[in-house]
Amino acid sequence: MKNGRIAIPSNNEGGLNGQRSGHFGHCDVFTLIDVKDGQIINVEILANQEHTQGGCLVPVQLLEAQKVNALVVGGIGMRPLLGFNQAGIDVYYDATHPTIKPVVDALIAGNLQIMEARQSCGGGGGDCH
Repeated sequence: MKNGRIAIPSNNEGGLNGQRSGHFGHCDVFTLIDVKDGQIINVEILANQEHTQGGCLVPVQLLEAQKVNALVVGGIGMRPLLGFNQAGIDVYYDATHPTIKPVVDALIAGNLQIMEARQSCGGGGGDCH
C-alpha cells in the first residue's frame, strides 16, 4: 500500500513505537497512519469506542468515518471482517510483528496478505491467532 490511511489496533497510547493489540475489538486505541508515495506523512491516535456483545460493527463505523483504507489485525471476528469488506476497508493479517512501525513497513512493502474469512475468530473475546 503506497497511499492511503492505515489503522493498527494498539495497546495503551499507541503510536509508531507502541505495541500492537492482538485483537482489534479489544484494543485501547487505533494508531492511524497516513501514507503518501510509500512514506509515512502523519500519525494520529483514535480512541476505541466501547461496544457490547453484538456491537462489533461500532469500530467498523468509527474507522470508516476516519476514511481508513486498510486495517492490519492479528485477529478479528467474521462479522466485523465482513463489515470492513462492505465498507471498502481492506483487512490485512499479521501476527508476526508485536510493534506498530514494523507492521506499517510490512504493509507499505506489500508483504502482508488480505485476510480471508477462514482466518477469522469465533468471537467471544478470546485470542485467535
